[in-house]
Order: sequence, then structure tokens, then C-alpha cells
Amino acid sequence: MFRKRPAQDGDELLTRLGSLTAQARRHAELQRTRVELAVALQRGMLPRDLPVIPGFHLAVRYSPAYSGLDVGGDWYDAFPLPDGRIALSVGDVQGHTLDAAAFMGQVRVGLRALAAVTGDPGDVLARTNELLLSLGADRFATCTFMRLDPATGVLESARAGHIPCVWATADGKAGIAEDEGGPPLGILGGVHYPVTRYRLTTGGVFILLTDGVVEGPALCVDDGLDQVVRLAGIAAVANMEAGSLAAAVIKNAERVGHEDDAAVLVVGHDNREDGG
Repeated sequence: MFRKRPAQDGDELLTRLGSLTAQARRHAELQRTRVELAVALQRGMLPRDLPVIPGFHLAVRYSPAYSGLDVGGDWYDAFPLPDGRIALSVGDVQGHTLDAAAFMGQVRVGLRALAAVTGDPGDVLARTNELLLSLGADRFATCTFMRLDPATGVLESARAGHIPCVWATADGKAGIAEDEGGPPLGILGGVHYPVTRYRLTTGGVFILLTDGVVEGPALCVDDGLDQVVRLAGIAAVANMEAGSLAAAVIKNAERVGHEDDAAVLVVGHDNREDGG
């Protein structure tokens, strides 16, 4: 024979369940607010406009990926240098928190400020690295920094622990840039970042990206890069507009699982005058 539970015990249980439900709701609202703040911080620190370069075409696509508080710190940037050349950068901050998004802003501002002093990509990365170390930052960032000379099509590239760029020419040849690179920013002092030079010919493209585009649970980074190489070659032969190419590349993030931020910056020498 079952013993009947006193009515007050049932009331106590309902009260407790109500309290736990309210607490869970408050926690969920706090989580959502923090994520929204981090995403707004990310987007607020990214450039709104890209330089207009006669004979060249720039386009970007950016897709933040987050679950709970997993908000990353990927960035892209493009801006004119004092000598008339154009600086290009993409990067990825270690970690997925609000602090990572804020640190991304520090790195990007540091790169811009130091590029105004020395546009050489290797020097820019070396000085930014020393700046981050002097600030005592407990995070690090990977980065590719390039300098484009519109008069010659020469691209000078330096890489700090970041995945390589992808290139393609108008005749359909395509591949992965083979610059040597150095360690991520904010880890070791006194680092030298080698500079590799490329030439962007008419109809050719260079694609700067972050690892969220090519690496995920569904695909390893090498296979992801190979997919972008094939896409770049086809796009160059078809004279695809840079904005369309950037959109096609960012879709790769969906195929790899897109658990990380994904940023794509395309620079094409296609003599188009329209915007990206």
C-alpha cells in the first residue's frame, strides 16, 4: 500500500522547480546578451569599406560562428598605406570568448598603426609581435599581412602562424602560396618574419582566408585548401567577379562544419570598376 505524499511536499517541489526554471531563464538571457555583445564588438571593429583601386577588385565575406559563448576573433582588413600601396590582412585570435573579440581589435589596430610607420610586411608583423609581448597579453594571434603595389601588381606577403593564401591565374593555374612564415604573434620575442613576393597578373586572384573556411569536423585543412584551389582556378578562367568568388569560398565553411569564424578576402586583378 502506497503512502500518500503530504500536500506541502508537492507545493515545495513546485516552488523549487519554479525557482530553477527562473534561474535557468536568467542564465540563458545572460548568455545570449554576452554573445550578442561579442558579435557586435566583432563587427564594429571590422572595416566598413574597402579601398577602391583602379584595375583591381577587393571583396570580403565574413561569417561568425558561435554556440553558447564560443565567439571567435577572426578579422580581415584592407587600407591604403602612405606610399600609395595597399595593405591587406586576415587573422585569427586564439580562443572563443568576449576577450578574444576584444583582443582581435587590439591586434588589428596595432597592425594598422605600425603599417603607417613601416609598410614592409615582415617588419609590420615583427613590430606587432613585440607590441603584444610588451602588453603582457595572455593570448596569441595568427595573421597574414600583405602589401599590394597597384602600379606593378606585386604582392609582398609575410605570415605569422596562419594558413597560406590561395592564388590563381587567368589560364586556370592555381595553387597554395608557399611563403615560409613564422610563429604566431604574441608568443616569442625577437622573431623574424620572411617576406615572399608574388605578382598578380591580369585576370588573376589571391584569396586570403582563415582556417574556419577550410577546416572543420567534416574536412581536414589540406582537403579544404584543395577545394579552394580548384574553385579559384575555375573562377579565374571564368573571369568571375571577386564578390561572387568570395561568396563561393565562404560557402566552403558550411561544408567543413563551420565551428569557427570564417573570413575571406579576395583581391583580383581584373580591370573591373564596379564595387565588391
